[in-house]
Amino acid sequence: MSTRTTTKLRQLLARPGSIMAPGVVDPLFARLVAKHNFEAMYMTGAGTSASRLGMPDVGLLTLTEMVDNAARIAAVSDIPLIADADNGYGGPLNVRRTVQLYERAGVAAIHLEDQVLPKRCGHLAGKQLISSQEMVAKIKAATDARTDADFVLIARTDALALDGLEAAFERAELYREAGADILFIESPGMEHLKAIPERLQFPTLYNMATSGKTPFLKKSEIEQLGFKLIIYPNWLMLAAIRAADEVLTTLREEETIASIAPNVPSFQEFFDLVGMQEVRELEERYGVPEAGRAGY
Repeated sequence: MSTRTTTKLRQLLARPGSIMAPGVVDPLFARLVAKHNFEAMYMTGAGTSASRLGMPDVGLLTLTEMVDNAARIAAVSDIPLIADADNGYGGPLNVRRTVQLYERAGVAAIHLEDQVLPKRCGHLAGKQLISSQEMVAKIKAATDARTDADFVLIARTDALALDGLEAAFERAELYREAGADILFIESPGMEHLKAIPERLQFPTLYNMATSGKTPFLKKSEIEQLGFKLIIYPNWLMLAAIRAADEVLTTLREEETIASIAPNVPSFQEFFDLVGMQEVRELEERYGVPEAGRAGY
């Protein structure tokens, strides 16, 4: 029997050094992350909102839509998936259901934030916070809701941008006492980074968001600062947008795909990435007639 992804993530967290978790928005990107042998991956809320709705991350996605996306990603890989769970989609009872659904979906960890409904991307203006007492209640509800003791709960505070670093520390310390496994102070600048792991003395998360508010440091530099988990939310999706834009520009200008074809994955590379060899092996195992088997 294979090791649960929750247990794998706990083992990674117990190991020295930082863990890199590239951001994915769908199963295709998850397969790419697996191809490059990363040990964890992250389902970005902003990316999921963009890919599922074509809308910005302003609290429009529902719990069931987020869980559905996470389940599809988790299904194609045994790499631990860390997922954005926004603000838990309501009060403590909503948070209980949030944890239960993400856990059943095969997710290894979620992060919950202390914003009001509707929330905002952590790197946008217009954020508002619930009280620390309300957030503590949510974290307690989340820890109570776990049926898998290895399921990891990450508590995020957005207080830094609104109330300053000391307020963020005060909230983070309360969230740690309430049962969080990892602390996540959103949107720190270079001047804050050294202080966060030093002050909290607890596993912390570094969000390599694309806004540039938090500096684009190397893994070794982040590791030296003392952060345990590094997420890279939307970089793969942004790279794909730029590449697709260039393809469409070329097609519009040249009215042919001929000059693009040598620079993209081949037909076979594409099908192999999405599991063609596994399909062929399964069809052989279950005796699908040769004439009806998938092939090139």
